[in-house]
Amino acid sequence: MSDFFSFRLLDDFVGKYELKPAPFGFVDAGGNSLGEITFIRTYSRVKEDGTKERWHEVCRRVIEGMYSVQKNWAKENRLPWNDNKAQKSAQEAYDRMFNLKWTPPGRGLWAFGTPMTMERRNSASLQNCAMVSTRDIDRNDPGALFAWVMDALMLGIGVGFDTVGQEKNLSIYEPTEPAITFIVPDDREGWVESTRLLINSFLRPNQSIQEFDYSQVRPAGAPIKGFGGVASGPGPLITLHDRIRQVIGGRSGEMLDSRAIVDIINLIGTCVVAGNVRRSATLALGAAGDDAFINLKNAEVFPERNSYDPENPGWAWMSNNSISATVGMDYEQYVDRIVDNGEPGFIWLDVARNYGRLADPADGKDYRVMGFNPCAEQPLESYELCTLVEVHLNRHESKEDFLKTLKFAYLYGKTVTLLPTHWQQTNGIMQRNRRIGTSLTGIASFADTNGLPAVREWMDEGYNKIRFYDKKYSEWLCVRESIRVTTVKPSGSVSILSGATPGVHWGPGGNFFLRAIRFGATDPMVHLFRAAGYKIEDDLVSANTVVAYFPVKSGHPRSEKDVTLFEKIGLAATAQKYWSDNGVSVTLSFDSEKEREHVAPALHLYEGELKAVSFLPMGNTVYPQQPYTQISEEDYNSYIGQIKQINWAAIYDGVDNLEAEGEKFCNNDVCII
Repeated sequence: MSDFFSFRLLDDFVGKYELKPAPFGFVDAGGNSLGEITFIRTYSRVKEDGTKERWHEVCRRVIEGMYSVQKNWAKENRLPWNDNKAQKSAQEAYDRMFNLKWTPPGRGLWAFGTPMTMERRNSASLQNCAMVSTRDIDRNDPGALFAWVMDALMLGIGVGFDTVGQEKNLSIYEPTEPAITFIVPDDREGWVESTRLLINSFLRPNQSIQEFDYSQVRPAGAPIKGFGGVASGPGPLITLHDRIRQVIGGRSGEMLDSRAIVDIINLIGTCVVAGNVRRSATLALGAAGDDAFINLKNAEVFPERNSYDPENPGWAWMSNNSISATVGMDYEQYVDRIVDNGEPGFIWLDVARNYGRLADPADGKDYRVMGFNPCAEQPLESYELCTLVEVHLNRHESKEDFLKTLKFAYLYGKTVTLLPTHWQQTNGIMQRNRRIGTSLTGIASFADTNGLPAVREWMDEGYNKIRFYDKKYSEWLCVRESIRVTTVKPSGSVSILSGATPGVHWGPGGNFFLRAIRFGATDPMVHLFRAAGYKIEDDLVSANTVVAYFPVKSGHPRSEKDVTLFEKIGLAATAQKYWSDNGVSVTLSFDSEKEREHVAPALHLYEGELKAVSFLPMGNTVYPQQPYTQISEEDYNSYIGQIKQINWAAIYDGVDNLEAEGEKFCNNDVCII
């Protein structure tokens, strides 16, 4: 066992859970759980002996990491610490996490209690998302801000950004001879520094032509320590440099406008994707009257940004784009674009800056907020990160039990704020604000089952309970009370662990559905699925990929297709009013044919009651291998006895070694459900 934990749970206590079946959710007709499959793929790390973590071991790693950080803080600051009291608290935290009443966000499940967080004392790997305002571009080092974005994205942190930097009226210059060469080191910092230097060569006057030597960058296929995976080789970085030269260097004599700002960050994102972080979540926030920004995803206006040519692909897809909205504005003008591709989203910064929960009076605490993270649940200052944690409503039978769980979920978030990042400007903001986001998941199914009055009651009492805990524990830790403490995140794969509907959204599948999941053709799990009788097909889109189908009875009364646009936005507004003093991540799925006319009225009706919102048009087209296909109860029952329960021992015991993918950003994929 690792020796960097200063706090340990008692072996006899943890031993009670070793043979206990982990209560994962979404059990299918064969008795196998989508929650466990998600856990194995995403969060179960390979240990030093070659075996994979089981659920009780991940719970131990997280809890021992969490209480070790608290103990270290107390000891370093010569504050009171009681091991017996901590042991009792940690055991209850462990039990509630094991039973999926609360969990860290996915990144916390994957990274807390590892050398990255415990030995290096760096919380960046625990943080989901960030925001940076281009207002902070330094004229003497304009590339530094873009380098920060690249560094964050390479660490798997999604980044929201704005286009306010165009007001600085920076010129784009053409560098001149002689050329200078930077030898790119074989590490993350080297890639980031090379990009900073190249951007500076175009945004500062009288600069030399910047060239690079890539010979030290490890070749494609070499293993990457720390974050796992294999190296991409220098190819993605070379492509990034070439494209910056073409896209930004090709505009010498012009100003650094919103298009140039978004271009740079989108191009950086494409490099990070190709460089093995898989996807990069970014959100671009532009001005409502900026026609160039509004048209960034319009192929007729900017064909090169929106190209599907594999030889010269576009980069417009690299960010979700929202506009800075004001109460009373004309939303009708955006409906055609929203119906076409779901964008733009809307962010009401004045509401975010002035209000916490909408049930409470304006407090003005967040007057420094400049934007949101990509999932739009956390209003953030420039260079601020979001510290999240999740409470699963579907695992609580009583309000009293729910209120007890909130103590440990909150305490996880507060504990993460005790760890710094490697960015000084970020630490200064985060340690001042101590912002955390205690999130709820399973809200929609809870509302369907228990009714809105119960939703409001649990949320309101829960919020006040967390504020009580924050006052108590901030005094004990001798740190500031948190500026904000609650949120609703999109949840994604974490909600799958417990079988909950994601965040404030209704699930796509309803009560009975076939879930199609893609696996690499050589994934060791695939032959287990075949042996158990699951339907397996070759992926129609991607080579060397197969699709497996899982028949599930979710227990959720309705799917998102059964719920109106107004009910969806109304539930989000309820969460913003009674629970979240940060924001509510809500992507309003709507029938693009039947509900088109309701988009603008819904925005007018609920503006001022939300801080951010985005849209997802749903067509009525049924296509092959779609992720969710609703089926009847009779169809579901026909699978019982046809597929068998799988013994995962070969995976856990290391016979078929399978490293966890880890989680990037707000969920396992991108910041959408």
